[in-house]
Amino acid sequence: MTRRDQDRPREVGLDFPREWIEFLDPADEQHLIRADLTWLLSRWTCVFGSACHGIVAGRAREGCCTHGAFFTDADDENRVRAAVAKLTPQTWQHHRKGFKNWTEMDTVDGSNPARRTAIRTEDGPCVFLNDAGFPGGGGCALHAQALRDGVHPLAYKPDVCWQLPVRREQDWIKRPDGTKILQSTLTEFDRRGWGAGGADLDWWCTSSPEAHVGTDPMYVSYAPELTALIGEPAYAKLAELCAAREKTGLIAIHPATAAAGHPAEPGGREPASPRSARS
Repeated sequence: MTRRDQDRPREVGLDFPREWIEFLDPADEQHLIRADLTWLLSRWTCVFGSACHGIVAGRAREGCCTHGAFFTDADDENRVRAAVAKLTPQTWQHHRKGFKNWTEMDTVDGSNPARRTAIRTEDGPCVFLNDAGFPGGGGCALHAQALRDGVHPLAYKPDVCWQLPVRREQDWIKRPDGTKILQSTLTEFDRRGWGAGGADLDWWCTSSPEAHVGTDPMYVSYAPELTALIGEPAYAKLAELCAAREKTGLIAIHPATAAAGHPAEPGGREPASPRSARS
């Protein structure tokens, strides 16, 4: 074990048994949902500003905002642009620097250019991150503005920011009879989701028991995000199946949830109402 591994806060391994379920979208018979029950029934919750160690050593207050967020498409960038227009010097610490220069070009794969939110210095963090002592409030300025406006943060933040730590993959698959169907896979955005650099993160929350302390299972606390990813009818069916599985008792429990003291028990409680936003 290296010194770095010894210093890193405790995390579970990346490979362990998972339970999956597949079902057709009630609103679209050509849309198949493949969902990771081990992840969706885990008790992961965002611990930004509390137990989060951050992805870069010594910069816990930045959480996972150290790097700029790449936009998925023009619609994503335009949606964020509309939210940026709502920010003021009183609500956005870096308004002076970022108002006209809040995006910049970079590359995801080392060759193809892509636009992302700007970073404050050469090595980050994101220009939208307010420091903890900022009078207007610490954390993501876009997230805070959404809460002030009474909307869910996913309406203002870049797609990648509100989707984490859920990983959605979509592929058209060909069945043995020659028909094609769109498969949406919902699972954990673990270290491997970051690509080759994921192994070098100082800490990552999905595999840490310190972040598996939520009151509700993931499918409840992330209801708005999951609904945005697969649609309302599909989410309603997903929630029904998750609740049924929780009652019977999950076999493949997420090891970080188990380590945090949240064993899956048969006949468990009914899930609470989804929260409108995470802090």
